Amino acid sequence: MSAPITTPRVRAVRGATTLEEDTAEQVADRVRELISQMLSSNELGQDDLISILLTASPDVRSAFPATAVRGLGLDVPLIGAQEADIKGGMPLCIRVMMHVETTRARSEVEHVYLHGARGLRDRGGSAAPPG
Repeated sequence: MSAPITTPRVRAVRGATTLEEDTAEQVADRVRELISQMLSSNELGQDDLISILLTASPDVRSAFPATAVRGLGLDVPLIGAQEADIKGGMPLCIRVMMHVETTRARSEVEHVYLHGARGLRDRGGSAAPPG
C-alpha cells in the first residue's frame, strides 16, 4: 500500500454535458453547471486550476463555452475547440478537460458527466453502446 499523496500533483479532470437546444442561454447554464460540479466533486478552488480546455460538437454554434466559464469569475487560461465531426458522434455536446493541482490520487479524481453525456465512457470519450 502506497503512502497518501501530500504534495499537490497535476491531474486532469474530465467532464461533459449536452444541450437540449443550441441557445446561448443553455450553453451558459450547462457549462456553468458542469464546471461547478467538477470543482465541487473534486474539492477544488480557483487556486487549484491550471487551465481548462473546452470542446463543442459542430452543432453548437450559439456561444463560446469558454465565455460561460468567465461568467463564473474564474481567472484561468481557457481554450476552446471544435470536436471532430464524426458520424454517430454525440450531438449538442460540450466536453471539458480541466488541468488542476490536487493531492488526490489519479484513481480518486471524479470525472463528471451530466444530462445526455452520462452515456459517455470514461475512456475514449465515444458514446457508450446502447443497452
